[in-house]
Amino acid sequence: MAIPICGPKLSLCCLIISVWGVVMLGLLGVFFRIQSPALAEDIPINKDEWAQTQYQYSYIVEKYNQNSTNCFVAAGAYVGVFAISFIMWRVNKRADYTMS
Repeated sequence: MAIPICGPKLSLCCLIISVWGVVMLGLLGVFFRIQSPALAEDIPINKDEWAQTQYQYSYIVEKYNQNSTNCFVAAGAYVGVFAISFIMWRVNKRADYTMS
């Protein structure tokens, strides 16, 4: 029998927060990938690097794609948190049934 790392309330809370994180970061990654103008202020533009590329648009596209990839990686981390939280929730649920 598996030993729970966290209690049933904490595992359920982490489960819900991780679902929200996957949805939010997944959508944010998609919007960065399609280069949404609303997110233009959130891209990390280094003015010196941009000047070295002679103010080419490809530099901006690269930064949008970098942010998009970062969002997808963070969403993947939330998938891992979801998996662990789901397993702990099931372990706690099973432990409650065996105790009663």
